[in-house]
Amino acid sequence: MSFIQTVLLGALAGATIYLGLPVGRMQLLSSRSRVALAMFAVGILAFIFVDVLSNGLDIVHTSLQAYKHGHQTLAYVIWLVVLLAAGFGAGSAGLAMIQRRMRPLGARRPPIAGGAGAAALAGVEADKVSLELEAARRAALRTGLTIAAAIGVHNFAEGLAIGVSARAGAISLATVLIIGFALHNATEGFGIVGPLGDVRPSWRWLGLAGLIGGGPTFVGSLVGYEVTSHALELAFYASAGGAILFVIGEVWNGMRRFAYRELELAMLTAGFMVGVVTDLIVAYGGG
Repeated sequence: MSFIQTVLLGALAGATIYLGLPVGRMQLLSSRSRVALAMFAVGILAFIFVDVLSNGLDIVHTSLQAYKHGHQTLAYVIWLVVLLAAGFGAGSAGLAMIQRRMRPLGARRPPIAGGAGAAALAGVEADKVSLELEAARRAALRTGLTIAAAIGVHNFAEGLAIGVSARAGAISLATVLIIGFALHNATEGFGIVGPLGDVRPSWRWLGLAGLIGGGPTFVGSLVGYEVTSHALELAFYASAGGAILFVIGEVWNGMRRFAYRELELAMLTAGFMVGVVTDLIVAYGGG
């Protein structure tokens, strides 16, 4: 498979993330439906978390076996373990620090009573409520972009797999990876917009979220075709795992205020199984 073909097909695999994003603009969903969609997204993210850490540990295990048989140094194995820990920490704690810096500092001062009259006070209260609603909307959109970024890191690693297999001449494997990742990325759009709740994103925001989440598949296929590095793959798998775990915690914490516990767990399971099925398609074709 040529470089141009690999890059174009990698871009196609990443672009399918846009198939699920328009759901975020639907306004006919009840709160129960939105909770179900959000937890379905959490299920997909939970599978991606398991998937990326499994791939990362496979790299470490392979190097450990190579050391056991005298084909690798202990220093390299230790380096991979440190890289795994550092990447995971950067993905989880790093996102937490960034999100904290993005939040408004301090609480807004309450209006001073007296002297302005009841009408003025009511106007101040209305402005305060309006500002709080806008702040909540912005926070939801930031969370969506955070999810897109976490998924993007994961998709970069997927792109690397496409590029490496195409470069090695494994045409059938590369083709199946592209198809499988395209199906998988189509479900990731739900993972981005699901936690937005009743916030309706603009088309511009959806375009940006899709670029952040799906674009790295294209970039990864480009890099993977030219460069083969297990350490680079491990770094992205580890950081993706940490970032996705952070996002899962944020979304799940937001859903706890709704009294739909059984529905939440059922949809989480459904989302996880969708991830499993798309992964089995890739594994079957690659085997």
